[in-house]
Amino acid sequence: MREVPVHVVTRRQWLGALSACAASVAVPAWAGAQLEEPLVDSVRSALSAAVGDLAPPEPVFVSTDARMAYLRWLTTMSDKLHRRMPDWEVRCDFLQTVWYEAKRAGLEVSLVMGLIQVESGFRKFAVSVAGARGYMQIMPFWTRVIGDGDAGKLFHMQTNLRFGCVILRHYLERERGDLFMALGRYNGSRGKDKYPNLVLGAQKQWLFDPNAPRKA
Repeated sequence: MREVPVHVVTRRQWLGALSACAASVAVPAWAGAQLEEPLVDSVRSALSAAVGDLAPPEPVFVSTDARMAYLRWLTTMSDKLHRRMPDWEVRCDFLQTVWYEAKRAGLEVSLVMGLIQVESGFRKFAVSVAGARGYMQIMPFWTRVIGDGDAGKLFHMQTNLRFGCVILRHYLERERGDLFMALGRYNGSRGKDKYPNLVLGAQKQWLFDPNAPRKA
């Protein structure tokens, strides 16, 4: 009888295959559900304009000091995020985009980082039970209300971060600057303290003092 050659799969190859498989599967996330609410035409138009024009997130600095402060922030945040995002290029691109989109929306970068930590654990393809997607757990209805209707784009990094920051800014304006209530609205749990407290607690891990002495 002719012997059939057996391909021996090494442990490294097996783990690699598992990793590739896992990367292609949407990972569940702990998140609530943003509620679809009626928007007046002026607000819808403003939000549509705000999420459009996804130019490359290139930071612009008014001075050398500002640029150096950004680079120190990037280095510090990269060190903190290394365990969750081992790949340097992916991590750097993510942090630069978070910084750009948060600043563009007038939000504290540390707040956005804390929200992402709570919403998705920094997982690009996270999906909640309610169907929210991506880093900032955006409900698909937003792409219909203020986007082009393609919910698949919510797994694109900059698109997801753009929507998340614009939506949070919208909720802050609706709540007249009340961050506690805005965070609750973002999570679909307005008036309850669990989610805002989680985000504000996580935010502390991502605070950055540009004047703090550098570690040797």
